[in-house]
Amino acid sequence: MVQPNSNVEQQLENITENSADAETEDDSYLQEMIQYQKHPININTASASLLSGLRILSPIQVQNIIDYRTLLGNFVNIYELQAVPGFDIAIIQRLRPYIAIVENADLFASLNERLKNGDKTILLRFSQIVEPSKGYLVDPNSGKNFYRGSPQRLLVRYRYNYKNSLQYGIVGEKDGGEQFFKGAQKQGFDFYSFHFFAKNIGIIKSLAIGDYTVNMGQGLTQWMSLAFKKSPDILSIKRQADVLRPYNSAGEINFHRGVGITLAKKNWEGTFFASYRNVDANFSAGDSSQTQDDFISSLQISGFHRTKSEVADKGIQRQLAFGGNIAYQLKSLHVGLNAIHYSLKYPLQKQAEPYNFYALAGKSFGNYSTDYSYTKKNLHFFGEAAITNKKYTGFINGLLISTAANVDMSFVYRNISKGYQSLYTNAFTENSYPTNEKGFFSGITIKPTDAWRIDGYVDLYKFPWLKFRVNAPSSGSDYVGQITYKPNKLFEIYTRFKSEKKSINYNPDELILSPVVPQPRQNWRTQFSYKLNSTFTFRSRIETVWFDKNGKASENGFLMYTDVLYNPGMKKMAGNIRLQYFETDGYNSRLYAYENDVLYSFSIPVFYGKGYRYYINLNYDFTKKLTIWVRVSQSIYPNQTNTGSSLDEINKNHKTELKMQALFKF
Repeated sequence: MVQPNSNVEQQLENITENSADAETEDDSYLQEMIQYQKHPININTASASLLSGLRILSPIQVQNIIDYRTLLGNFVNIYELQAVPGFDIAIIQRLRPYIAIVENADLFASLNERLKNGDKTILLRFSQIVEPSKGYLVDPNSGKNFYRGSPQRLLVRYRYNYKNSLQYGIVGEKDGGEQFFKGAQKQGFDFYSFHFFAKNIGIIKSLAIGDYTVNMGQGLTQWMSLAFKKSPDILSIKRQADVLRPYNSAGEINFHRGVGITLAKKNWEGTFFASYRNVDANFSAGDSSQTQDDFISSLQISGFHRTKSEVADKGIQRQLAFGGNIAYQLKSLHVGLNAIHYSLKYPLQKQAEPYNFYALAGKSFGNYSTDYSYTKKNLHFFGEAAITNKKYTGFINGLLISTAANVDMSFVYRNISKGYQSLYTNAFTENSYPTNEKGFFSGITIKPTDAWRIDGYVDLYKFPWLKFRVNAPSSGSDYVGQITYKPNKLFEIYTRFKSEKKSINYNPDELILSPVVPQPRQNWRTQFSYKLNSTFTFRSRIETVWFDKNGKASENGFLMYTDVLYNPGMKKMAGNIRLQYFETDGYNSRLYAYENDVLYSFSIPVFYGKGYRYYINLNYDFTKKLTIWVRVSQSIYPNQTNTGSSLDEINKNHKTELKMQALFKF
């Protein structure tokens, strides 16, 4: 099983903490990394985009590998990477599970070989919150449950994959509370997804049929795959991925459904795609007070269809999307042109609030951009300049520099106008989506010795227009410093201090106009991991948070956990356990913690209030073709009589989740 390193865990925690959406259901990243473990990348033939897709190497390191191969020929041994500028033992150890040296790589396998000799798997997953919530009680108005379906969450996924060059599959998913083969879901699962994806067929670099994602530029125009933002890994600021990627996750939002193709010839590459799908939305009938026509007040992103109103919102909006990318690569220079256009059945019309003055509106809109990058020795420059059909602009420019063998720096400047709006984007911004933001990020990594590493960054930003719960132009700042000590493979410890200051409406005196005040938040975390022997690993974290310290709304928080991981190598059974205590004064002092889960899954719950939590993961290889996972997790709140809120409220002081998964290999 892939165990993300501490930097990746922090990245995923940051995404969950800062996201306006729910916790991501896109497990494509974990699927890819496990697939690379089974079929490692050939370091002697891998392209720049393939190496970048690992999300381990910086653009400078990728270019250095390609330059080394061009100058000196193929690598003979993996550890020859030490001779490549910008590489050390730590980076090579992170790369080692995913790369290999293959003398006679089968680059052009026949169609028959691709169709017959791939890996075939079926994954079955079941999960359920054991305690019934308010949603499963009877609605006194209708005499039926608020949630029309059963509390079980089900996932079925069939996948075929031949060495990352041909894959296809189907996914069926039902959330807890959704009906199954009855009522509104007579077709069975609430969500179905199919994909067919082929690579390297003559001039066809990629061919996508069914569900796929599109990633262009630096995320201003379109970015649907997982993308990291601010973290101590200061070199991961650049968006790097192929334009087309297959989609076979359970998330119901960030993907296209249709056809896409990428053609490549010499230095040129062109991608063209078209998509048509039904998406969830809040439908409003024509009202003379606003408009005579039907309209959509907002697009729904939860993917839940449990209640009568949620079912009514399902797939009511028709969305046609088409666009493309043309890119030119000359050695280390890249230039690309990107475009996407959307047409909707019903116009978007947001609620008439001042912060929505520049919101996305209408039935038709588009985004267009040019992206660029250039590598010169130890310097890499990149960026994207974008514009909407209404002439609002957005810019992101970044710079990566290896100033010395043990010092790296990164810089990002973004200037995105208040009227710049886009769908399915994920740029390097403080906002969840790229709009209404100006900012400058600067980071540095220093490695005084092989064992020590110092990371830090500063991010200063401001929002020229109003935001939700911020009734005036505002500004903010983030400061992070982290020290890591890893003398060997067995032991690692890091300590991190983070200070951020964001503005928000604060009106305890109920004034006519809500004052916008900055509310600082400081966080200090220390985490260490120690591999006791070849079987057991011990890991622990202590974290404290101070929200608006010495202010009128001040809160404090504390979290501590201990993990024991059991992995005996070639034995049939493995597992891990966590014991955790947390205590915060309220939601503003909440904390997040990455949790191990069943294969292809992870959890990042939010913790506030006072309580305890534990989970146990076990997996057992019954045969070479069948593996079973079982996970039990529980949060206990001793000073409360209930947990959760709204229809998810549980009339008990604890919440328990049971999860089981089976993977069949053919």
